[in-house]
Amino acid sequence: MKEAYHKRYTGHLSREFEMLVFGHAGTPVILFPTSQGKYYQNKDFKLIESVAGLLDSGRIKIYCPNSADADSWYNRSIHPADRVKTHMGYENVILHDVIAQACEETGHDRVATAGCSFGGYHAVNLALRHPDRVGYTFSMGAAFDIKPFLDGYYDENCYYNNPPDYMPNLGDPWYLDRIRQMGIVLGTGEWDFCRDENVRLSNILKSKGIDHWLDVRSGVGHDWPWWREMFPEYLNRII
Repeated sequence: MKEAYHKRYTGHLSREFEMLVFGHAGTPVILFPTSQGKYYQNKDFKLIESVAGLLDSGRIKIYCPNSADADSWYNRSIHPADRVKTHMGYENVILHDVIAQACEETGHDRVATAGCSFGGYHAVNLALRHPDRVGYTFSMGAAFDIKPFLDGYYDENCYYNNPPDYMPNLGDPWYLDRIRQMGIVLGTGEWDFCRDENVRLSNILKSKGIDHWLDVRSGVGHDWPWWREMFPEYLNRII
């Protein structure tokens, strides 16, 4: 499969930003790494290999950006308010650099977002906040509540990046209409320690009339072998 390495300066984080891109054509998929993961993590753990057929056939093109978790949510050396502001800078990199590049290269006007574990948080939160840019989103073993990273601090920026808080109160018809048009998959397992978070978000989506698939798999926990099974199945359902 075709693989390309990208490195360029981004003003949104005031530093250079790295990314791997796989494939030559098709629906653009933004695939986030897990907590503090690097841009090559999904390749190293063979998540990319699990969808090699879709890449080679030109059905999908995958963009694997670096994470900024170590500088944002996991950065205990700065105030929680600055942690979430750094995360918002990262979101701007994804929106204005990564998604913009993906849409230009593939000719699509929206992307799919995906991720395992904390990468699933990034995928789903971005999709719910920007449903005009995302047509599909799916998570595998994700957690969605960012309060544990805030040491008791909470402000408006925290609220609008915490799906279990902002989604129950979402009433804007523009957002709701677009989210209801989105393909959403919440993948987890009966032994996954993030299972309850997925059930919680699923119930919130149901309460807002948002169709989605909560996939709770029997005998499945929180690890890469299961995610490598979920990833191609979810892509085949939406592409």
